[in-house]
Amino acid sequence: MIRKEINAGVGHSVVELGDARHVFVVAVPNRGVTLLEQMEDVLQNIKTLFQEEGVFDSIVTQSVFLRGIENQAVCRQIMHDFYGKSLPATTYIPQPPCQGKLLSIEVWGIGCRKDEVKIERIGDEMVIARFNGIDWAHLANVRPETAAGSVYDRSLSAFRSAGERLNRAGLRFDEVIRTWLYLGNITGMEGSTNRYRELNRARTDFYQNMKFGAGLTAVEWNKPVFPASTGIGTDGNDLSIGCIALRTNRPDVVLYPLENPQQTSAYDYAHQYGTESPKFARAMAIAAGEFVTMFISGTASITASETQHHDSVEQQTHQTLDNIEALIASDNFRCHGLPGLGATLGNLALARVYVKRQEDYANAMAICRARLGELPIIYVVGDICRPELLMEIEGIAFSRRQC
Repeated sequence: MIRKEINAGVGHSVVELGDARHVFVVAVPNRGVTLLEQMEDVLQNIKTLFQEEGVFDSIVTQSVFLRGIENQAVCRQIMHDFYGKSLPATTYIPQPPCQGKLLSIEVWGIGCRKDEVKIERIGDEMVIARFNGIDWAHLANVRPETAAGSVYDRSLSAFRSAGERLNRAGLRFDEVIRTWLYLGNITGMEGSTNRYRELNRARTDFYQNMKFGAGLTAVEWNKPVFPASTGIGTDGNDLSIGCIALRTNRPDVVLYPLENPQQTSAYDYAHQYGTESPKFARAMAIAAGEFVTMFISGTASITASETQHHDSVEQQTHQTLDNIEALIASDNFRCHGLPGLGATLGNLALARVYVKRQEDYANAMAICRARLGELPIIYVVGDICRPELLMEIEGIAFSRRQC
């Protein structure tokens, strides 16, 4: 069901879900010194792979990781020139690639043999892909309306802007299943409080009275429902939001917000971690017919609610992978009342690894390679939401329902 390959700085996976085909590519430049040279190299490699898989015109979203905030404007223009009318929803993230290059790119394309994938492109920040009775809306690079104000005010502004953009496309924010929150100086202080905690306070206030998953969760589901999420640090001091929303009338599509048996639910964290807890699910699983898609939130070396292995990136990497393994395991699905579902680390189709310190990259990569094999992985330098956390991993996994 999942075919994976890594070759000379470019990794890709192809996931066959019945009639649908998902293609993921991560690419780091092999040649070039200037930004233009490196972008030309990486974009040509991406184009070649997607054309070989027959989905170049159906690329829906991409994340561009940049060394240097000042490169964003030039990068955006090059993307417009390269893709033309087929431009994906694109997020520009000031997180330096661990390989020392000026950029790296993660791309997602979709094909469908039974019906044409209908794609609506709304600027360079929103794409809606419709196929097999499901609408997937990818919203990228949403920033606060104003550059001034506190982290709380600017975070609330960004959430509201994301909601308004979804509304204009005929969608609602309570249909969001996955979010990314990129915050510069994430562990820094603002007055007497932590910037990440202020982001969480804004998220809590914005989510108030929202009914995520309404009509799509199982009838017997009686736990809180929040999107899967990653809250991660970036260079600079800015803030941006990205998300995926889902809409369908298919009766066989069900959402399952997963919690980890080894961890306290983030939304139940004690006040010592902030006046408002982080409102997200450890993963969001979407069952559609016989297939299951799992969006795995940013996961770190935490058991219960405590950080483990403070001084060892190697042990933190193993613990993080252990947490992901337990989260998507069939035993955890069974504990959620969902027998016949589940996955292993081998079912991952894509991952991102964030390391706090560049010098930890080689050790973290070696462990990920040993345990995850030929998996397309983006490695970037990004601060983690707790000072003692040295790395974090997120991903997407796919599996087939077992009878």
